[in-house]
Amino acid sequence: MKVIIHHKTSYCYEASTRRSIQMLRMTPLSMQRQKVLNWMLTLPAFGSESYDGLGNFCTLVSLNFPHQELQIEAQGEVEINTDIEAILDQRIPIGLFLRKTPLTECSDQMIEFAAPFLSSGNQANLHHRLIDFSHALLQRVKYIPGVTHVASSAQDAFQLGSGVCQDHTHLFLACARHFGIPTRYVSGYLHSETQEHSESHAWAEAYLDGHWYVFDVSNLLFSPSQHVQIAIGLDYNDTAPIRGVRVGGGAEKMNYAVRIMNEQQQQARC
Repeated sequence: MKVIIHHKTSYCYEASTRRSIQMLRMTPLSMQRQKVLNWMLTLPAFGSESYDGLGNFCTLVSLNFPHQELQIEAQGEVEINTDIEAILDQRIPIGLFLRKTPLTECSDQMIEFAAPFLSSGNQANLHHRLIDFSHALLQRVKYIPGVTHVASSAQDAFQLGSGVCQDHTHLFLACARHFGIPTRYVSGYLHSETQEHSESHAWAEAYLDGHWYVFDVSNLLFSPSQHVQIAIGLDYNDTAPIRGVRVGGGAEKMNYAVRIMNEQQQQARC
């Protein structure tokens, strides 16, 4: 299945900033689950390309001149392999994905909640138990936008009882890692047959039987047949589409627009 993605982000500053540096993780790579047919970043200045320690494609953009606005646009076409149920990826030592981070610390209440699903040392039916855990987690932490923010931790979302895909993913990672299951944070895009998605997305993947399996808690999806991967990491901070620093500028306002469609949906818009 071919999907067309358009992701535009703009920043407006209260005053002119003297300089800024942005690290972008907005470029997908071809792999088992997907083939990148074409992809383009439209940037306000030359971008220096590299790979980070987790194999994510990165673009560094430096604006060494005064500016009061910044616009970044990513767009292209990716073909999703809908027959893939799990991903073979052993580039990074699996033990790394048991490491806790400040965003994925597990509280006593979270451990108690997850234990009925994950405490058994028996690997049998672990995939099904993780699916059951995902269902329970979505019941416990409702999908409600605007309650949490990018700095919210798994514990924050659990206490609030609400959050978005980032929070569901952090909660899944925190609980699974506590019980010895390697898991990673994945950022990217989700395609839906019934509607155009207008957000970037995040989900968890767990390492079982030598492969990575998708656990999209927010949508209760458990295969990568609708997902386009952009970056992997231990938590959101490793995969954020845009992270940057600037000198001056005062307060900022960010706007973004995301559109993910298949060919039929695109034709229907024309």
